Amino acid sequence: MRPILTVEFHAKDNDVEFDEESVTLHSPEELFAFVAPGGGCETIPDEVGEIRMVFLPPEHPNVQNPIADLAATLQLGMVIFYGPLADISSTAEQILDRAGRGELSSAFLTVIGVAS
Repeated sequence: MRPILTVEFHAKDNDVEFDEESVTLHSPEELFAFVAPGGGCETIPDEVGEIRMVFLPPEHPNVQNPIADLAATLQLGMVIFYGPLADISSTAEQILDRAGRGELSSAFLTVIGVAS
C-alpha cells in the first residue's frame, strides 16, 4: 500500500532546529489511530515544538476537479497540515467529528490548542 502522508516532528534547541522523528502513514485510519487515546501521539517528547503532517500528492491527478489537488495548509496549534486541498479538508472534517465523539487523545487536543 502506498503511503498517504508523513508525520514529521520538529524541535528547536538554542535556535537550532532538528527533526525528532518521521512516521509514514498509509491510511486515514492509521492517522486517527495515532491521535486516538492510547495512540502514539501520547508519547511525543516535550522538546517537539511543531508537528508537520504532509499529505503526499495523489497517485493520479483529479482531472474532473483539479481544485481538489491544489496545495493547501491548515494549522491547528502546533500541528501544520500540508497537502492537497481535498485531503486537508477531509482531515479537518474528521477531526471535528472525532473530537465531538471523544475519539481524540487529550495529548492531541492539547497540541492542536483545544485543551491545556
